[in-house]
Amino acid sequence: MRAYVLHPVTRSDKARRTPELGLAEAVSLAAALPDLEVAGAEVVRLDRPHPGLLFGTGKVSALKARFEGLDVGLVLVDGPVSPVQQRNLEKEWGVKLLDRTGLILEIFADRARTREGVLQVELAALSYQRTRLVRAWTHLERQRGGFGFVGGPGETQIESDRRAIDDQVIRIKRQLDRVVKTRELHRAARRKVPFPVVALVGYTNAGKSTLFNRMTGAGVLARDMLFATLDPTMRGVELPSGRRVILSDTVGFISDLPTQLVAAFRATLEEVLEADLILHVRDISHPETEQQAADVANILTSLGVKADTPLLEVWNKLDLLDPDARAALAVQAARSTTVFPLSALTGEGLPRLLEAVSAAFGEEKSDRELRLGFEDGRRRAWLHEAGVVQSERKTRTGYRIAVRWTARQESRYRDL
Repeated sequence: MRAYVLHPVTRSDKARRTPELGLAEAVSLAAALPDLEVAGAEVVRLDRPHPGLLFGTGKVSALKARFEGLDVGLVLVDGPVSPVQQRNLEKEWGVKLLDRTGLILEIFADRARTREGVLQVELAALSYQRTRLVRAWTHLERQRGGFGFVGGPGETQIESDRRAIDDQVIRIKRQLDRVVKTRELHRAARRKVPFPVVALVGYTNAGKSTLFNRMTGAGVLARDMLFATLDPTMRGVELPSGRRVILSDTVGFISDLPTQLVAAFRATLEEVLEADLILHVRDISHPETEQQAADVANILTSLGVKADTPLLEVWNKLDLLDPDARAALAVQAARSTTVFPLSALTGEGLPRLLEAVSAAFGEEKSDRELRLGFEDGRRRAWLHEAGVVQSERKTRTGYRIAVRWTARQESRYRDL
């Protein structure tokens, strides 16, 4: 299908990114959908959004002629579009229309592979679809009869559809509860294994999956495409020190990610909350790398990642920079112990990063004996799950537990 991308910008917009780069990201989003050909794209500047059509009538007419000339069947609007605006524009242009949320949902639906990922997409899609029911289509305004015990006589079709969506939401949430419990069991089993977790995070298309493949030899989908990875993938990695860690590749973040999608994928991103070390992968060649890094930092904060979780910045895609830019980055990185320029594609700079990851887990451990009462089962369970228990002896009043742990593990224990 041929598609046309529109990036609306109003005078009141205080976006950090330039409209042209915002449009480029929207085109990349469109390119991430299979069987979609982008026939054209443009930034549309508005004084203010039109409540019924989003754009002014003159612009709507001009765009209609352009779409007809290019044989466009789908219009992608990189921003929010109300149900009324969507209905009116589809009627005016005679094409299907998707806003930013709808487009990202389509991509997620195409990419999700694990059972949880599929269910999370369905849940987010139903939440989005429910908002589209409000006066969105005329066929939903008809009424149907009833017996009184199924919604009552005269229930409108829109109410019936909303009820059906709510029923599906309840069903999917129940299924998700079961899946999440299974993943929690797997996570609890991993906690007992003395391998720390290293999570790769970053803006979408920053090169996380390429770095994951380079470090693990795994065959995760790694393409120059937004949202190439949606489900977390975990693999064991042996560091230069001989220590093994679990490396986790996560879904890429993106600016203006719709709130229902952040909520829906919170469980998928829980691997980050469990991480002992976070590697923030940045596309250092991107002109808005600083803004992208800020977006990632904001999402990590909203997820509840602890401030004391160690974080290293990986400045990826060195291979795309000219010699002068590379030299400047090298000077910047030399001033920091937490910044690592590299190319995941060629492997340049990777040994230094691996050495730093090894050093991060070379923390000194101390021995201590704890006394816990029988009622303090939660703390006792955490100690065993964290794999720090050396010995345990039962007494008349509780337990005496000998532990060997790092300062960070002790801090986590104190927070319980």
